[in-house]
Amino acid sequence: MVDPVAAHRLSYRFLFLAIVLGIFFLRLLPLSTVPSSWPQPDILLCLTFAWLLRRPDYVPVLAVAAIFFIDDIFTLRPLGLHSAIVLAATQFIRSRDVVLRDAPLMIEWLVVGITFTAITLINWLILFLFVVDQPPLGQLLAQTLTTLLAYPLVILASVHLARVRKTAMGQVDALGHRL
Repeated sequence: MVDPVAAHRLSYRFLFLAIVLGIFFLRLLPLSTVPSSWPQPDILLCLTFAWLLRRPDYVPVLAVAAIFFIDDIFTLRPLGLHSAIVLAATQFIRSRDVVLRDAPLMIEWLVVGITFTAITLINWLILFLFVVDQPPLGQLLAQTLTTLLAYPLVILASVHLARVRKTAMGQVDALGHRL
């Protein structure tokens, strides 16, 4: 007999991975040959944090590590650096899940914005210290800004389309298990 709670959690994990695979597929498509004047947001990072803050059990640690390592390969970044920084940032956010669970959107947006900026600055600083060629800091911060501006849209899509909502303090599922 299949446990309905585990099946529900597993179905959302597969949905998360399916959305990530869709994002990877769209990134690989040659949609435009003209370089854009404004940096594109990192939707993968927005999606990971939006789901992590709503339901951390839907976003396993190993999946985050694997997804961002594959993202490092696709974007030709130094292997493992960005994925390790993002993994550390997601664990930082995951440890503050109880505090951020009841926080309003503006507080969540502020914490996520600070975390996105820290990810960018730490990555830039490490690459700067090892004299690795990289885009200018202003361009990286502009991408961080567009990612931060896209975050509420990703939240809206996650809540209304995928039905990934925050759990209330003390909320239980149909079988009485704490969420």
